[in-house]
Amino acid sequence: MRAKDNLRYTVIKTFSEGDYLIQMPVSFQAQKKNPNLPATWQARLIECRYEGKTRRYITSLIDDKRFTKDKVAQLYLQRWEIEMAFREIKSDLQQGLLLRSKLPQLVLQEFWGLMIAYNLIRRLMRYMALRAKVSPLRISFHMASITIVDLLRFAPLQAAGLFPKLLDAVIEEGKLFVIPERRKRSCPRVIKGKPQKYPQKNTSQP
Repeated sequence: MRAKDNLRYTVIKTFSEGDYLIQMPVSFQAQKKNPNLPATWQARLIECRYEGKTRRYITSLIDDKRFTKDKVAQLYLQRWEIEMAFREIKSDLQQGLLLRSKLPQLVLQEFWGLMIAYNLIRRLMRYMALRAKVSPLRISFHMASITIVDLLRFAPLQAAGLFPKLLDAVIEEGKLFVIPERRKRSCPRVIKGKPQKYPQKNTSQP
């Protein structure tokens, strides 16, 4: 997450330039809600330059060897992809419907079914991306899901020995599903203008 400009912290360890293990005080409000919380907590603070500006991020991924500074910063820039995943599940897999089950156990079962289906489609999309030599994020989920579902629907009508060839043909067809790179997201931290109750006076008027 983005670090506030007035963040209070103490550096415990320096991994590299702009990469620190820090200690921060737990807020009074948090301690009031849960008296069992410790007085301080630790996190990792990352500073990097992006589009000419210094950005600071806080993360719980404190293993600097496994999660490098640049990798964490790049993942933050891709945080919008999770919102796209939610939209794909709702609009393409569920066709705009909410979970249909009424019992908690069945809701959980339906949820895991959606997760399995989504990840299987994403796995095949990765193979499509490798074949097309692009990032998996540039393969259209909508088109890929339609093609994969059609394959599964009509596969029982074919001989079982033909399925590997049919699957390879679907992966090859993924080259047609390549979409342009998404534009960079821009959400500047600004205050919206307050609407005026009365119209502004024209200086030419008396």
